[in-house]
Amino acid sequence: MNTLLPHPDEQAFLDEVAEGGFQLAVHLGRWRIVRIAWPIVEVEVSAVPRAGAPEAFCFRFDCTGYPQSAPTARPWVPATNAPLSFGQWPTGARRVAAVFRPDWQNGTCLYAPCDCMSIAGHANWRQEHPAYIWRPEKGLQLYLEFLHELLNSSDYTGVRGG
Repeated sequence: MNTLLPHPDEQAFLDEVAEGGFQLAVHLGRWRIVRIAWPIVEVEVSAVPRAGAPEAFCFRFDCTGYPQSAPTARPWVPATNAPLSFGQWPTGARRVAAVFRPDWQNGTCLYAPCDCMSIAGHANWRQEHPAYIWRPEKGLQLYLEFLHELLNSSDYTGVRGG
């Protein structure tokens, strides 16, 4: 057995990120892969400039069971290989603050319909947010588009502070 070959779930991910739509978003500066240590993937997502806030946020995705199972993500600091402090999480007037909730699951995931940890117990999201419900054929790009949309919306005001 050749141990250098990726597992099928990792190969599905590698195939997806090599596709045109994903690469176009990379070229446009919407996001970039920082590191892959399967099943962990770190991706930086750009944000609209706000005073005192970074130009991008990194997210650590756990892609276990990919692509049939949705990943879960949290804000991350690659340099220290640790979660982003809650005071540095993105916030906003309404929608951004609702997704980036340090009080949800102790900050281990985002309160988002495309997150595998958050969808549990939220059957209503399938009707309320159908565009953001995990679809294996869309893959990680669905989650990244969701994050990019939030971080580049007029609702996004910067970081929480504190």
